[in-house]
Amino acid sequence: MDIPDTTDPHHAAARFLAALDDDWAALIATVGPCLHAPKPAREPWQALLRAVAYQQLSVRAGDTMIARFLALYGDGDFPSPQQVCDTTVEALRGCGFSGRKADTLRTIAAAALDGTVPTLADALTLSDEALIARLTALHGIGRWTVEMMLIYTLGRTDLLPADDLGVREGYRRLRRLDRPPTPRQMTELALPWSPHRTAASWYLWRVPR
Repeated sequence: MDIPDTTDPHHAAARFLAALDDDWAALIATVGPCLHAPKPAREPWQALLRAVAYQQLSVRAGDTMIARFLALYGDGDFPSPQQVCDTTVEALRGCGFSGRKADTLRTIAAAALDGTVPTLADALTLSDEALIARLTALHGIGRWTVEMMLIYTLGRTDLLPADDLGVREGYRRLRRLDRPPTPRQMTELALPWSPHRTAASWYLWRVPR
């Protein structure tokens, strides 16, 4: 029999959430261990660009657009901010991005060049709210986009994207409600899940349909 690693923060989060009530215990028993896997090697501007690509799209559609985007630059590596700034809106639209998203990608790249989007090393020294305030000032960047960067690149462990429809719909199914909570209600409901709100989000995204 495998002995769970009790030093794993995801294991600790799952145990914490399972102890909240029977609904959470049943969800975690059904889904299994939390397998949330941040990508800490990515720079924040790269993570923001990827998050924009996936806005209001399925994972498959977002993956396709990112693959086409990377193919523009030939070698498969992520381009530099300058390369993105030098890419025309028409070329980006050819990858499947809307005109609005194409403009936002170029805005992100320009902000990486001028330092508005911090480097990974600098971002790690800033709080969630400081980064959210700084980056949502950019045209086309909303709170959800920054929260995806915080969760998947900076590895923040106590963040719940209350605007995310998947989180809210997951909670509706978990509690067998007629309708999902509003973002404000979701924020309040998630307070008792601290300091493991990122893991809670991961599980809510996986509530069985």
